[in-house]
Order: sequence, then structure tokens, then C-alpha cells
Amino acid sequence: MRAKPDLVVFDMDGVLVDDTESYRDTIIATVRYYTGREVTRELVQDYKNQGGWNDDWLLAQKIARDLGVGVEYAPLVEKFNEFFFGSNGTEGLILRERWLAQAGALERLAGRFQLAIFTGRRRFEAQPTLDRYAPHLRFDPIVCAEHVANLKPAPDGLLKIIELAPGRKLWYVGDNVDDARSARAAGVSFIGIAAKTHLRYQELVQLFRSEGAASVIESINQLESVLPVGGDRQA
Repeated sequence: MRAKPDLVVFDMDGVLVDDTESYRDTIIATVRYYTGREVTRELVQDYKNQGGWNDDWLLAQKIARDLGVGVEYAPLVEKFNEFFFGSNGTEGLILRERWLAQAGALERLAGRFQLAIFTGRRRFEAQPTLDRYAPHLRFDPIVCAEHVANLKPAPDGLLKIIELAPGRKLWYVGDNVDDARSARAAGVSFIGIAAKTHLRYQELVQLFRSEGAASVIESINQLESVLPVGGDRQA
């Protein structure tokens, strides 16, 4: 009798999708709109490496505040989403995202593992990207920000997936320290992704190792090489 497979759970941004020109640049555009100041991608990454900034809306508000401009949360979210999704005929930065998995990579994994997602995106932000790039793939479950009481680095999303898949091993694939801390808090094996072109590559690798990462790889396309062969275990 075939046992249910283990789960590979993906974060989205920086793992499945290159969000440099979407979310990261939307943070920069939002801060520029409210403060008139130009911040860099390096600065955004520095905040991310501190941990606790998984919500990009809150991060944009924090950066603006640190630059001396207090901004109310609700109007900031509205302006952020205008930049991200587009408005008044302007192209949204979401269209500048790039899918990172090579053809066949996730399909092969789906033959051995159940694929799932735990992301800091809301479902209305996640679904258009999945529909655009991977409509043929089944991710189950998909746990988004609105599905948990506490965002990463809290383990709520991974604990929810554990409840839905009792007795099965989970691997969480993420690209920042909040992902690693969430996995550690949930008792889930963590695989960190740190491209050598990353703005803070060495720092990120050390952060992952300090949080007990099982492996650190450069790309989602190396994932097969660090996962066990027995994803499709027999009972």
C-alpha cells in the first residue's frame, strides 16, 4: 500500500518567484511617494535580514517612519497596491516578476512529494502569480497571511500544514531569516535559498546556518539534489 508522500512547502518570493522588481521595487516606490527619498534594494534587504519584516506593507511604513515621515497604514496599503497591481492604465509591478523554477523541476518533485505553499502574501496577491506561471501544478494546501493569526517568523502557517498532514515529514524552502525561524519554531526541516548574486549572500548563509538549516542551496532548481529519494514512501 502506498503511503501518503512527504510535503515540500514553498515560500513564494525569492523561492518560486524573483520579486526584486515587483515587491521589493514596490516598497521603494511607496517610500519614495510618501517621503520623496530614494532608498536602495540593499537597504530593504538589511531590514529583511533583521527579521520580523515579512509584511511588506508594514516594512514600507517602517522605512518611511525611519526617514521621518509617519504614514497611516490603510492609505499606505492602498497606494502600495496601486503600484503593485497597477492603476489608471499603468502597468503593475507584479508583471515584472520572474518564475524561477526551470521547466520540469517542480513537475518532477510533484511525482515524489506533495507540494504546498506557506507565504506572507495574501491569497489575492498569490493567486495571479500561480495562475500565470504554474496553472498546471497543484499546491495543497496554500497558506497565506490571512490564514494565520501571526505572521512569520511565527510558526502558525507551518503548524496549520502539520495539522492537515499528520505524521508526514515537512520540508520548508525559504529565502530569508523569518522563514528559517518559522521552520525552527515549528520543528520543520528548513532548506535555505541564497543565490551567490544576493545582495547580502554571506550574511544570509550565516543566518541560515545559525538557525539550523538542513541545507543551503543557490536556487530552487537544486532542490532535488538535497531532498531524500524516498519522497514517495511505501507503507
